[in-house]
Amino acid sequence: MKGLSKLASSIFHPLFTPVIGTLCYFKITPQYYTANLFMGNILPILILTVIVPLVCYIILRSVGAISSFSAPSLEERKYPLYISLGLLLLIVYKVIPNNYSKELFFFFLGLVAATFSTLLLLFMRFKSSMHLMGLGTLTMLLINLSVHFEVNIIFAIATAIICTGIVATSRLYLKANSNSEIIVGFLIGLVSQFITIKYWL
Repeated sequence: MKGLSKLASSIFHPLFTPVIGTLCYFKITPQYYTANLFMGNILPILILTVIVPLVCYIILRSVGAISSFSAPSLEERKYPLYISLGLLLLIVYKVIPNNYSKELFFFFLGLVAATFSTLLLLFMRFKSSMHLMGLGTLTMLLINLSVHFEVNIIFAIATAIICTGIVATSRLYLKANSNSEIIVGFLIGLVSQFITIKYWL
């Protein structure tokens, strides 16, 4: 059970949220897009939200700024969030405008809001679950895209909800998060995407 819980936490690590969200958009959108547009978005996003943060984690751990990749303490968790916030802002201001997509722009703007909210809570001595923040973000994104494009993706939404339950159970089993941390994390992800609806839906 412990091995499966760690596997679920690794598969749905918040690092992968931006890439998964971007792939979901291109899979669901009925709008025509070229291979250049797809690669012009997905490659910089993959590099900036997965590869660069992983390199930064390795550096932070080597200098002793964090004790493990899970960054368990409140102080340790601030460093990855600073990095993530900076990289997400870079995507919003530099990557998306070059290959503009209104849906992706507000998706990443929601991610910026969620990351900033999580960081703000750390200064208030509260550690929300970033895993559930990521899944809340993806769940609301799928709902938004379903309504926006008027497509039936109930299976994808149901899968996201089931995955949320699996990851929440895994985090509780591993004692990585408490009930309140999981609920708050999920709500941050959900609400941060919900508030962008009126600007692009």
